[in-house]
This record gives sequence, structure tokens and C-alpha cells, in this order.
Amino acid sequence: MKLAETRLLASCAALALLAIASIGGPAVAQDVESETSDVLKLEPPRPEWAFVDGGFMVDGTAIFDTKTGKMKGMVNSSHLADFAFDPAGKYYYVSETIWSKGNRGTRQDMVTVYYTVDLKLQTEIFMPDRILVGERKQNFIVSDDGKWGFVYNLSPASSVNVIDFAKRKFVKTIELPGCAALIPNSAVGFSALCSDGSMATVTVAAAKPTIAHSAPFFSATEDPIFENFAYDKAKQETVMMSYTGLIYTAKMGATPTISAPWSIQTAAGYANAGQTKPLDVAWYPGGRQPMAVHRLSGKLYVLMHMGEYWSHKAPGTEIWVVDLASKKVAKRIVLHEPAGHIEVTQGKEPKIFLNDEHGNGVVLDAETGKEDHKIEGAGAGVIHVLSPA
Repeated sequence: MKLAETRLLASCAALALLAIASIGGPAVAQDVESETSDVLKLEPPRPEWAFVDGGFMVDGTAIFDTKTGKMKGMVNSSHLADFAFDPAGKYYYVSETIWSKGNRGTRQDMVTVYYTVDLKLQTEIFMPDRILVGERKQNFIVSDDGKWGFVYNLSPASSVNVIDFAKRKFVKTIELPGCAALIPNSAVGFSALCSDGSMATVTVAAAKPTIAHSAPFFSATEDPIFENFAYDKAKQETVMMSYTGLIYTAKMGATPTISAPWSIQTAAGYANAGQTKPLDVAWYPGGRQPMAVHRLSGKLYVLMHMGEYWSHKAPGTEIWVVDLASKKVAKRIVLHEPAGHIEVTQGKEPKIFLNDEHGNGVVLDAETGKEDHKIEGAGAGVIHVLSPA
């Protein structure tokens, strides 16, 4: 049953009970059992769950069980908030901004902490500022050990707020000129992509943070990298993709090692890789969240569409399933409806979660491509899944 229909039936039932009570008078009212309020508890986050942000003008992150297609709950948040997990599974974190009078008044920037089993507010960790922009998972990341949170900011210079989750307090702001798109890096702190095409690596624990840059490896003006990419905690690897379809793998560490790129179009057997010529129509990756990696199998799932270069926001009409080890496209899944976001659950029987800009969700079997569930009003924003332990 659709979510909207469920809400409508619940409203109708409530009205019917009120009508019966008013017609029957006191005698009928005596037969109605008194209601007892209670609060259901959730399990800690599970690998088969998908966490879907509402979208541009919709608050909250909805939790769905991909096996049943049912909604489990919702984590509260304000407009343009960012969501992240506690690696231990005990808390959900929301980096958000509110104003004391709704859309004006005193501004408050914070990381809000919720307990996972009852979604109750635990605390608010205030910080100086944060960037107000949606649709980017890399704006707010948590260290692999769960001790640190890193929140991207731009006010007016590029910087990162450091949050101590053990002490639940803001620690410091690190200036990071010309860089964004944060990546966990357990060896030192975090890394980020920069406008000169390099990767910056920031050592956080030192009294004065140090920043080291790799050699430039991509062009931020000619072929940028999509901001929503995949990080594998177990392998300490990041898989990234450019607008033309070049795939990069970075081994994280004090000095990250970045592989030579290869083309997803070439991996599919096309003679010409993604082109940058005007009016050249070909297959390109696209969408707000265009790629996902299933860590256990080493498969990359990419939303692809036919279009020209710079059509990188266009939703995908197909999913290309890429074997990262062999660098080959193993399968192509044709979608019934274009999708702008994709994520894949990280269990042994992975499910693909898709949504579009209208907020409708679809769950597919990652092995067969078969549609398991359609979810109306699932959310139009970024999709999150729990990383493997």
C-alpha cells in the first residue's frame, strides 16, 4: 500500500470513530477502550536498510527496509541538513542549521545526535558555521573509529569544522583553501578534492594541522569528479568518477595513492570513451548521486543516460554494473523510470535503492535487476546505507 493511502486510511478511521462516539452518546463511549500511549523501538541500523533524505524542500531522513519496502522511522532534521552514521551503530548524526524564528532570527549551526533505537534527541553540538547546500554526502563525514566528525564550511573561505564525538564538542576550524568533498582518512584525519585537481590530506591531531597535496590528477574545469562518491572503510579505498565517465581509485593513507583512470564506456565495449566535444551524443554518467559500490563483490553501479557532455545532472535511464577488478561492464539494467540517485545495500544479498526528483523510490534486486518494491514519497534526496563493519 502506498504511503499516501496509508495516511488517508488512518485519517478516515479516526473520523469514523469520532462520528460513532458523537452519535452513540455516553453509552457508546463507555464501550470504547481507553488508549494507552507507547513508543516502539527500532533495532540498531541494519545493512538492508536505506536512509533517504527528503530532498531540497523536505526535511528529515526516512528509514526503509529494502527487503519489505516498509518505512521503519524518520530521523528529524532541518532544511539542507546532512546525515551520517556512528560506525558503532548507536547514534545518527545530523549536521544542520536552524533560525530562532523559523526563516530568520538567531542562526544556530550544530551537529544533532539521535539515539538509533528510539530516534530520541541526545544532544546538540554547536559549531561556528557550515555550508548551506544539499545533495552532497561529502559535506559531512565521520572518522572510521567514530571519534571525529568533519563538517565542510564556506563562509567565505573554504574550511572544515572538527567535532569531537567522544567529548561531544566543537574543537576547531581548519582552513582548507580551494578544496571540498571530504573523504575519511584514518591515517591522519581526512582528505579532500581540490580545484587544482589535487587531493589534499589533512593531519588533524597535530597542534597546528598540516595539509599536504598530491600531484594534480584530474581537471576540475574540463572533467570534474562527481561529489558523491564511494569510500570503502575495510579496504581504505575511495572510488570516484568524472563527468565523462573516468573511474579513479585512491588508496587512502598519509600519502594517498591514486590510480590511473579508466573509462566506463571503454569497459562497456564502446570504441570512443566519454567525449567533451559539443553536440557529441553518447552514454554519460549522470544524476545527483550517480554511483554506488557494493564493497563485498567489488561491483560498481552507475546511472547512465544518452546525452551531451555537461549533461551530468540528467537522470539515469540505465544502470551499468561494473566489475572493478576486471574493469568490465558485466550487466546493463534498463530502468522503467529515470532515476537521479542510486545506492546499494552492503549485505550478502544486496538491494539497489533508486529515487527520482519527485520523491518516488524503487528497490531492485542487485543481482537480477528485478523490481522488488515501489515506494511513493520515499524522498527525493541523497540515499545512505550502512557501511560494512
